[in-house]
Amino acid sequence: MEGKGVMSAHTLSRRAMIGASLGALGLGLAGCGWTNRSSEVRLYQSKPEAIPYFRKVVDRFNAAQGDLLKAVHDTASNLSSGFARAAPPDLGLLNYNYEMARFQERGELSDLSDIAREAGIAPRFMELVDQYPTYPDRVSTIPYSVTSAATLYNKEIFDKHGLDVPRTHSEFLDVCDALLEAGETPICLTSAAAWTVAQGIVDYSIGGSIDVADFFSTLREQGDQVDPDSEYSFSRNFREPLRKALTIADKYANKNATGLKYGDGNVAFARGKAAMYFQGPWALPDILKLNPQAELGVFPLPMTERAEDLKVRVNLDLALWIPEKAKNPDAARKLLRYLITPEVADNYNEKNLGYSVREGAPAATDPRLGDMQKYVDRAAFYQGVSTAVPKTIPFESYMQGLFTGDDLEKTLKTLDGDWQRLARRQTT
Repeated sequence: MEGKGVMSAHTLSRRAMIGASLGALGLGLAGCGWTNRSSEVRLYQSKPEAIPYFRKVVDRFNAAQGDLLKAVHDTASNLSSGFARAAPPDLGLLNYNYEMARFQERGELSDLSDIAREAGIAPRFMELVDQYPTYPDRVSTIPYSVTSAATLYNKEIFDKHGLDVPRTHSEFLDVCDALLEAGETPICLTSAAAWTVAQGIVDYSIGGSIDVADFFSTLREQGDQVDPDSEYSFSRNFREPLRKALTIADKYANKNATGLKYGDGNVAFARGKAAMYFQGPWALPDILKLNPQAELGVFPLPMTERAEDLKVRVNLDLALWIPEKAKNPDAARKLLRYLITPEVADNYNEKNLGYSVREGAPAATDPRLGDMQKYVDRAAFYQGVSTAVPKTIPFESYMQGLFTGDDLEKTLKTLDGDWQRLARRQTT
């Protein structure tokens, strides 16, 4: 019994030593783990088409850092829940719209004024950020890439019938009539996909008719005082542009529009089933894959009788920001500075049919973007209505409903009521 007791003490002693050693190792590993976490920077970038490009960019950045810093390319997180849990990404690079602006408005994005100056962003592109709610005395968002969208047209069909690009609304209608008489379908619409209706014929018609930025600025100032009879309201300001748009769709679009989705439209337009298509440059790769010989051009949809009113739809396709609660803000700023270098940013825009936003950046070389370059250069553009309406208002669905049979006046009154209720909730 005594010997067994001695052995037990010895065993316990050894276990104690091993336990102490493992504890020390555990502390060391925990410290090592903390160090690794502190030297990581998480980049959130969710645009599907851009993932392969930025995966390679992140790899190059990491190769230059050695063991000092590691960037993690995050493409799957939920942004809203990340902010809600106080665990947002260190750096964001994604589309900038009203939904993203709400984080900026609440002061959840840090001040990047110094880096914005370094980046040399052209003022006309910084103004796009300011058209959404901002936080006082901060530059929290840095534009990275601007895409423009307008009416795609088949040059071969236009040339076949001796048609010129229209510059006024009446000229546009004349072109459509001439195409009908020649047995062509003037316009391809894809009403089965709500977003294509909203960002296409709706955005083009409204943006070509009114000052979109001024409209939403005034609407936000009015708050819950908006009603159908207000000087600035959906009912009053959107009625005429949408009437024109509905006439275009009813008279000149493909009769099977309600059954066509985005991919279907790309196929139909690539095969010459219509002379015009209300889609952005993101559709071009698919169209040209189906028909590499297609000769395509782009022009702004004319909605007035003044050629000087012509504008293209743009959006901040990618923009950079760093949350106030980023875990590693210094590393995030280092990665941000890398991303905005001309070698990285200009190359991205060149490969992805975007416009570089830096003052003095090279013009787009793709000939299809060249049709819109002059409008982008002189800020003859507007941000789409569809990106300016909060997602709590189902604007895209309302617009899809319009082009599949819903009543215009009822839809506009519903929009006014939705805006009023949203404004009232935000002030209580």
